[in-house]
Amino acid sequence: MNYLHLRAFHGVASHGSFTRAAAALNVSQPTVSDQIKALENRYEVKLFERHSRRVELTELGRALYGIARRQIKLEADAEQLLLTAKGLTHGRLRVAAGAPHLVIPLLGNFKRRHPGIQLALQFGNSEVVLRSLFDRRCDLVMLPDIGADERLHALPFRRDRLIAFVEGGHPWSTRRSITLADLKGEALVLREVGSRTRAVFEAAIARAGVIMGETLEIGSREGVREAVAAGLGIGIVSEGELGVDPRLHAIAIREAGLEVTEYAACLVERQSVRVVAAFFELLKEIKPS
Repeated sequence: MNYLHLRAFHGVASHGSFTRAAAALNVSQPTVSDQIKALENRYEVKLFERHSRRVELTELGRALYGIARRQIKLEADAEQLLLTAKGLTHGRLRVAAGAPHLVIPLLGNFKRRHPGIQLALQFGNSEVVLRSLFDRRCDLVMLPDIGADERLHALPFRRDRLIAFVEGGHPWSTRRSITLADLKGEALVLREVGSRTRAVFEAAIARAGVIMGETLEIGSREGVREAVAAGLGIGIVSEGELGVDPRLHAIAIREAGLEVTEYAACLVERQSVRVVAAFFELLKEIKPS
């Protein structure tokens, strides 16, 4: 079997898209298509059902995908063996996260343990960060409430609640807590669609039957903080990421169902890569709080 054909098959099966697989493999989309076609023609089989904007594995394709995943894991095991032979004195760890407040202290700790490892860090909402992982543009991610996904090895390490916050001159700036019902008709400042914090909050609002007022959507946590400080509305954020800002006042929300769990995750076939495993070893020393 041509190894490049199997690699292309694994890419398309993992990403559900020829285009995303090509980006992850750093080749052109026609190249991936040709490699899949060659694989199917060589064995006179059909591995994918093609639809207008997506592809799905056939029954045979699902069976082959299980084998291909084991093959990729063997590559990772070989890489781990070679890296272990020389210790963690060289290498690179690429991390993507939803916010800096948790990941940066952990990376500082990791760097002190393994000073020879180069670090790279990027931020985005949950959809963007997970796409980066599946496209292999990072080695691991740190996000809240990662759903069950057989492609991922995930480790929970912290629990956090969502809170509201307002600027110092707001009528609520002396309040310690509110209910979701108090938010009825209020102007809100939220992250963009794709943010897990926003998804958890909107689900809770829907369960409570609360109709929100005008919503200002902003694509970064820093932007949300600045908009609230400017008096543009009430912000919603996880308690740990608000930080200390004398312009802002945090307010607890009393309802249940507003808790998120922070996870670190990597692709299943990459969990044994030495530099990734070393980061998970660090996280296992932290008891979920």
